[in-house]
Amino acid sequence: MIHLSLIGIGTGNPEHVTLAAVRALNEADLILLPRKGEAKSDLVDLRRLLCRNLLEASSRARIVEFDLPRRDARADYLGAVDDWHGAIAAVWAELMATHLPQGGRVGMLIWGDPSLYDSSLRIAERLKSFMQSAAGREGEGELQVDLQVEIVPGITSLQVLTAEHRIPLNALAEPVQITTGRRLRERGWPSDAASVAVMLDSGGAFESLPPEGLYIWWGAYLGMDKQSLIHGWLVDVAAAILEQRAALRERHGWIMDAYLLRRV
Repeated sequence: MIHLSLIGIGTGNPEHVTLAAVRALNEADLILLPRKGEAKSDLVDLRRLLCRNLLEASSRARIVEFDLPRRDARADYLGAVDDWHGAIAAVWAELMATHLPQGGRVGMLIWGDPSLYDSSLRIAERLKSFMQSAAGREGEGELQVDLQVEIVPGITSLQVLTAEHRIPLNALAEPVQITTGRRLRERGWPSDAASVAVMLDSGGAFESLPPEGLYIWWGAYLGMDKQSLIHGWLVDVAAAILEQRAALRERHGWIMDAYLLRRV
């Protein structure tokens, strides 16, 4: 049997890692670290640091790095994502077949929390069929295809965003909607939401909204030493956020940001 632990590690601050995450890490026989290219080397560097600092001397874990397949940037977004998830599941299965043919415990260090706008759970759902195929290609079919998935929750970017700005996520007795930049552009402000938290914005989806009466709290690289924060009335700070975002991306080669909008 393969026991797969999807371990939330927070958003870049090693102090975000929970005791449950440390336990799961040290129980692993195999830890898989994804590489996302030179421009995003910070992401794998942090995972390496966590392994160095948190694995105990008695740990039996083998650490294996792999290149994450790239997503096709075609117009059919959902189709491209589905194909991408399948490609990643196939890579995971091959690595498990190679390094744990008799089964064992696998740890994956997941940025933020596995449950919030992260693909790892959906990839894990597709993993079993790829594990069976990988076992067959090994020739003897030795890989145990029983799969048990454990979720170790982690601190999310939205938690860090509100903590760093020292604000509550929701207005008093009011709902919050969590969405993506793509959906905000397509659908506009949700009719029944007082606050909207936005993730996975390729840049400036808030520009599609009438800015009057909207306050924004924005943050990039939340929890990391390069963290950047801006807040204010959207009409006053939208341009500054876009300028800062572009400068940070140019400086670091990648960017990860989130923001909260509220009608005030």
